[in-house]
Amino acid sequence: MSPREKRFWSGNIAIAEGALAAGVDFYAGYPITPSSEIMEHMARELPKRGGVFLQAEDEIASIFMLIGASWADAKPMTATSGPGFSLMQEGLGIAVMTETPLLVVDVMRVGPGTGQASKAAQGDLLQARWGRHGDQIIPVFAPASAQDCFDLAVFAVNTAEKLRTPVILLSDELLAHTWEVVEVPKEVERAERRRPAGKEPPFGSEDPRHPPPMPRLGEGEALLVTGSTHDPWGFRHTSDPAVHRNLVHRLWEKIWLNKEELARFEAVGLENAEVGIVAYGSVARSALSARELLSGRVRVGVLILKTLWPLPEEPIRELAKTAKMILVPEMNLGQLLWDVERIVQGSAKVVPFSKVGGGIPIYPEELAQKILEVWG
Repeated sequence: MSPREKRFWSGNIAIAEGALAAGVDFYAGYPITPSSEIMEHMARELPKRGGVFLQAEDEIASIFMLIGASWADAKPMTATSGPGFSLMQEGLGIAVMTETPLLVVDVMRVGPGTGQASKAAQGDLLQARWGRHGDQIIPVFAPASAQDCFDLAVFAVNTAEKLRTPVILLSDELLAHTWEVVEVPKEVERAERRRPAGKEPPFGSEDPRHPPPMPRLGEGEALLVTGSTHDPWGFRHTSDPAVHRNLVHRLWEKIWLNKEELARFEAVGLENAEVGIVAYGSVARSALSARELLSGRVRVGVLILKTLWPLPEEPIRELAKTAKMILVPEMNLGQLLWDVERIVQGSAKVVPFSKVGGGIPIYPEELAQKILEVWG
């Protein structure tokens, strides 16, 4: 293992540094609370490291700048929050269809609408999965600490490059502004996109687990890039159902068939747990503290999900084999809850715990009390 150095960073700064470590060299964005420190850090650091920083006129321009930069051989990213994330959905859909690697960080805040701009929430989970129209899939990762912010930013950038896909990193305001010690390796993986070897189609692959090679624009390729339905060479076929079926199945499968490699989670005390807590983001920290509060009274296990899509289902099934109750705390009205209920299929009692508005955290004492109330 490479030697590691210690840094004292906020979650936002850790994300920016993780992206830089993974080779991000282009940033376009628009300032929005509570993600602005990411943009400010990139504005300072990217020019020092030979990269390009642009403040766009809005989030719509930002996402399309990322697409153009990626095809010009940059590793691009942006950061935003709920309202800006909504504006980026069309661009994300085009990035899926054109198989364009890029990273979007969404630091969640209270919505809908403008909501409460400086307050924490977790209301964007389903939007991150399903915000685009049509059949599509984008990997979604969620850190639970400043260390995760760094590590998952690296992993997200590399995933985008390896699978030729946009990737979403979901943080939240509480995590974004929490300062912690982060251990940083002197060397991190930097994935590089595969280039065509001879006459390889830029939008076709024989192995559905692997994306096609991505040529550079401007290097002699007769390259067609379109958001319309297209064949392996990029030619539009807007009326042929077979071409569309083949394309959409391949775009889905290159993510779904790699879901085990994309799965990131942390299991704490799941062996012989009577009660399980399934959580993500900043709420996972309260879940761990609640476990400590109930030590000696109830055997509590905590499953921290760091990949939210494709969702790692097997650890949830395994938890349900021992736990009779599974608590799902979220700073929303219940978005992960539906998946847990679907996966558990009645083998354990699934109990929601929702808290919205004001950015007030879910406290460990609240979770402990809820467990005692239901567990008896």
